[in-house]
Amino acid sequence: MNMLSYIGPSVDGCDVRVVDPERVVAVQRRLPDAATIEELAEVFGLLSDPSRLRLIASLLEGGELCVCDLAATTGMGESAASHALRLLRAHRVVRVRRNGRMAHYSLCDGHVRLLLDVALAHLAHANTDPSAPGGTEP
Repeated sequence: MNMLSYIGPSVDGCDVRVVDPERVVAVQRRLPDAATIEELAEVFGLLSDPSRLRLIASLLEGGELCVCDLAATTGMGESAASHALRLLRAHRVVRVRRNGRMAHYSLCDGHVRLLLDVALAHLAHANTDPSAPGGTEP
């Protein structure tokens, strides 16, 4: 039975309406902890930059590539590509293999490919679904 109830005041002093308190508690128990949410937000923040996304897409298509080739495939300068790759490496999105003075980058694991594949499938679906916001008829 759904009973309308209220739980304590929120941070801003407003009351929060709860229609299904048992369900709210069950969902809260399954949510990732705050530290995990922060780390997730950082990863999605990294992926929100078009330049970094082009680097990741290049690695998805080309496998392991050196900084020079990554810069060429993305239209970035080597310095900008190196900086972006350092950020991606610090967040364990890419890894580096050194061969003398050359640095070769690749994706850390298949999860990054999965993230991008799912996002691309979502965009393709949303762009062909007329009921989706911004969707068009095929």
